[in-house]
Amino acid sequence: MKPREKGWLKEYLEFRKELLRDLTTDTRRKASHPEHSLYRVIQPTGLMYGQLVGDINIPGSEQWNEKDRIKILLAESLISSSLLFQEKPVRTPEELSNVFLKTLESIGNFYNNIFPELSIPTKTLFGRKKTVMELAERILDKRIEHTNAFEGNFWASFFHNTLLFLDVFIFGQWIHTNADKVVADFFRYERQELRFSVVKVIASAAHANKEIAFEEKRLLEYFLQSTDLSHERKKQAMQIFEDGIAVEDINLPSENSWILKKFFLELAILTLWADKKVEQSELDYLKSFCHYLNFSDEDLENSMIAIEGFVLEHWSQLEYLQNKQDFHEVSEQFIKRVAKVAERNKSRLVKEIHEREDVLNLLRKARSNELTLAEKEHMRLELIQMMKTLPTFVIIALPQKFLTLPILLKILPRNLFAEGVNTDAS
Repeated sequence: MKPREKGWLKEYLEFRKELLRDLTTDTRRKASHPEHSLYRVIQPTGLMYGQLVGDINIPGSEQWNEKDRIKILLAESLISSSLLFQEKPVRTPEELSNVFLKTLESIGNFYNNIFPELSIPTKTLFGRKKTVMELAERILDKRIEHTNAFEGNFWASFFHNTLLFLDVFIFGQWIHTNADKVVADFFRYERQELRFSVVKVIASAAHANKEIAFEEKRLLEYFLQSTDLSHERKKQAMQIFEDGIAVEDINLPSENSWILKKFFLELAILTLWADKKVEQSELDYLKSFCHYLNFSDEDLENSMIAIEGFVLEHWSQLEYLQNKQDFHEVSEQFIKRVAKVAERNKSRLVKEIHEREDVLNLLRKARSNELTLAEKEHMRLELIQMMKTLPTFVIIALPQKFLTLPILLKILPRNLFAEGVNTDAS
């Protein structure tokens, strides 16, 4: 599959058909709120952070450039958003095809109405009406042509590419409406307001310690380059950034959306990461911002886990960030946070061990013999699966490559394995 050639969208849908169908099943629907499920799909890809370093298991993807990856992940995120908010489960291949066509039609209508600068004609030069597939493919091509790739620079990429997340969020609202002129005007207005809200969150977080670092000033420059804000709005943004803005004055729109609030919270965390260390005054700010969003301290902790896990999983690909954070420090913080989650859920983990006969057998063997490499890897994967059953990690992705067996043994509660084996023996 080559995202730069015509027909890429059809090939993508064919290849991803099984994965996308899973998003419409009753099991996924009952697991959590659709916005939680969407976060679970999008967050590991890096789209929320403007970093397209998540794994794409598509043949030939290693040959793609940055814009190819962005295009595929944007398409997948938009389609996933539509499928997760499906009112009815999809049971047959015909139903799935109809859902795909309806989704692609919605993508074309969405960009034509809400991003008028991207609109494309519905007919060819010879008067033939373009298919839904052709329109969606071309408009996604055009959307990515309007982004700027800054490979190797975490912060520049963040503010040029993270706005694509707002596309996905607004699209999730758009598909539930009748696309008349009044509705289109509202969503065009919301698009501008949400982008301006990003400026306010950056400014508010950057002033958390009463001192604007050089790196934080660069953030605003990167962001203003990436948006099409009016001249007046850009002047207003610069003034807000210079003076700062109190949390209570940010006035974020769409306040009832969990995933949008999650996006703004994690945006604030990453802004504070820009100058290497998060000071106590900045941690206090994050708690204040959390409460403003009607989030708990646990929500803040979960977002820190999500960001740290993402960064650790893709450390080698985030070259610019390596200059801003110490790997050992980030990993130790992550291990401490996850260890607290594991300790709170110790009884559940003991129960999980008790129900996994292969893990118990390996634990018994490990008491007197060295495990083989294959056995260690099997145990590692099983322990990760156990961790995924905890409520926190139903939504937050675990960094599977980072979680080696020694790290997992540091994270899991002491005596957990002995309790599991003893429970089984009794």
